[in-house]
Amino acid sequence: MSDFRLSAQLAAHEADVRGVSFPAPDLVLSASRDRSVRAWSRTASSPPAFESHIVTQGSDFVNSLTCLPPSSAFPKGLVISAGNDTIIDVRSVTAGPSDNAERLLIGHAQNICALAVVPGSRFIVSGSWDSTARIWSVAKWETEVVLAGHEAAVWDVLPLSEKLIVTGCADKNIRVFDLGKAVAGQVEARSTIYTPDVVRALCQVPKGHPSGADIASASNDGIIRLWKLNGQNVGELRGHESFIYSLTSLPSGELVSSGEDRTVRIWRGSECVQTITHPAISVWSVAVCPATGDIVSGASDGIVRIFSRSAERVASPETLAHFDESIKSSSIPQQQIGNVQMIKEDDGSVTAHQWSIGQQQWVNIGTVVNTVGSSGRKVEYEGQSYDYVFDVAIEEGQPSLKLPYNLSENPYSRAQKFIDNYELSQNYLDQIAQFIISNTEGATIGQRDDDSSGPDPYGTESRYRPSEETNTPKILPVRDYLDITAAKYEPIFRKILSVSSELEAAGRKSISLNPTARNALDTLRQTLESNKPVTDEFTISLVVMMCTQWDYKDRVAPLDLLRCTATSAATAKFRSPGGDDSLVKIAISAALEGVPDGVEINENSVVMALRTIANLFKTAEGRKLLVQPTEVSSALKFIGRVVGLKGQSTIGPFNRNLLLALTTVAINYAVLASKQLGSISTENQIRLISPLALILQRQSESEVVYRALVAVGTLITVIGKAAPEAKSLSSSIKAAKARVSEARVQTIANECLSLLA
Repeated sequence: MSDFRLSAQLAAHEADVRGVSFPAPDLVLSASRDRSVRAWSRTASSPPAFESHIVTQGSDFVNSLTCLPPSSAFPKGLVISAGNDTIIDVRSVTAGPSDNAERLLIGHAQNICALAVVPGSRFIVSGSWDSTARIWSVAKWETEVVLAGHEAAVWDVLPLSEKLIVTGCADKNIRVFDLGKAVAGQVEARSTIYTPDVVRALCQVPKGHPSGADIASASNDGIIRLWKLNGQNVGELRGHESFIYSLTSLPSGELVSSGEDRTVRIWRGSECVQTITHPAISVWSVAVCPATGDIVSGASDGIVRIFSRSAERVASPETLAHFDESIKSSSIPQQQIGNVQMIKEDDGSVTAHQWSIGQQQWVNIGTVVNTVGSSGRKVEYEGQSYDYVFDVAIEEGQPSLKLPYNLSENPYSRAQKFIDNYELSQNYLDQIAQFIISNTEGATIGQRDDDSSGPDPYGTESRYRPSEETNTPKILPVRDYLDITAAKYEPIFRKILSVSSELEAAGRKSISLNPTARNALDTLRQTLESNKPVTDEFTISLVVMMCTQWDYKDRVAPLDLLRCTATSAATAKFRSPGGDDSLVKIAISAALEGVPDGVEINENSVVMALRTIANLFKTAEGRKLLVQPTEVSSALKFIGRVVGLKGQSTIGPFNRNLLLALTTVAINYAVLASKQLGSISTENQIRLISPLALILQRQSESEVVYRALVAVGTLITVIGKAAPEAKSLSSSIKAAKARVSEARVQTIANECLSLLA
């Protein structure tokens, strides 16, 4: 199959083109940060030529776009666009900026960054920074259903049918909604796919794809992941060097992606078969014409470009030459150099060349330049020297904020300082930290600042991560306990108060929150937000009551609150009325017991119960509790139930958050066994090995495998390499090593194997 070649360049926008649509061979639509939406009509076929007119001229950035197909009511179809002004503008393709819109849809509270038409064309779906997605009726032009449960910006929406909608969110989750289960204008996700990174883009994977996937997602880490709707990860497409912003599919069954590395990429099966480099920093959006299979892209240089495999629709030689020259003359930040060859020219400049499969030759894709931090020279900022000073755009239309960073710092500590300095939402912590990590090319981040603050929300601090230098000291056995303490308190407390109000309305006042309880919760929130220990037993008992006496479906938020209090000594000492149950047993019971008939165990409740156990290791009182034989037995039985050791169904087999929490508990028990020899019986150490071996055999998510290997390696140092149970781990470790190629996983796997040698 031939390569795509430039078909046309459409220049009229005065700023970044953020959204494109290609509904018909003779019509292209584009939305821009210049506040306009343009319709491009084809005026010539070979070579193709287009003329544009402005459909919409708004007052703010336009960031999303879709097109409702022609109908009897709207013979030309409708252009649907939205952006920073939070209003969805609906108007005819032939309309002009002075014409009235057909409809203006109001409901979102922040920037609308995703729009799509639901199959059947009776509904549209939108996604917003306000942490919601909405279904809008075309017949009534009003919100039909709100898709609830998102904890951050909804970056993309993917309607698979009239009833099935998929959303991708900045909280790292993909959610699947069944609109048939909507109640009172809202619907909760029927299932959640937990991913390793912010979900920027989604697309449906064509039938017959070799992976068997249902959907694809793209993330800030530059990886396209292929998923079954049940959450199983069936493949990864690697090639992009930075954020991926857009995904779509071709009639041929191939996938198309675009992103921050200046490229549009074509994927056949698991292979990138073509890379189309653009003379721009970002390729924000890509779309496909269903009739021709041609591609349209929108980029940061304000130009809309069309690419085609048809020789009849290739651009004129002059246009092709201009495009090639613009790529050659463009500058590439040195940090964006990936799978390319760099050549030093006679004038001393360095040019980058990429191999073209279709042309069977190396193609000049630009001149390499240094960026801040890439040359090894320190950068001055506010009187201090830093390795990097980044410009971070937190909000569209607002000035970038300066983010200084030294390689000796923990990315999460610096991200927390950045949030504190600019009084930003705590929701940005993980995104900013991951931005630092990805833009320092994995450089050593080992030492923590003495005044570091702000926990890594997944307990992945650098204290047990290997450096990539060859002289790195051995990692095993690890000696520090991990906790998972970062929390978004606003949605936790809002949900708890909402459930309490429902209970009170239903006449169940004995377990709703009276004024005294509400005051106690207010004080608890202040305590947690100020990072102070919880000491009030009444408040702890109140949280435990909600976890154990509220209906099973309402326990996630109280359990989330319970794991936040578990880092306090008073919580570790707490016993249920009668003095029987500890926090370990309370958390496990809340997650597994009281499940209504026909309802599956709530994976999120299990996550929070595991995090509660992990956080108990933070205090000496918690560790005293956790070494008691009955508590160890309860925790290990719970872990075995989660992974399905005794033939029961596995809970959350593809739930990354759950697996991270579980392996964190395993690490902490391994550390305890290593630091306090004899505190955990050999029998219980061996019981812990079995679920870890299963994880190593089954999982491919790098952080999950890494943590499992850390736990396994530490346990080997305790029980000794001669133990049959230790020897039996060799095959599981080798299987994990063969499956996960990431350098740190290879390093820790090799160290584990060396312990067994």
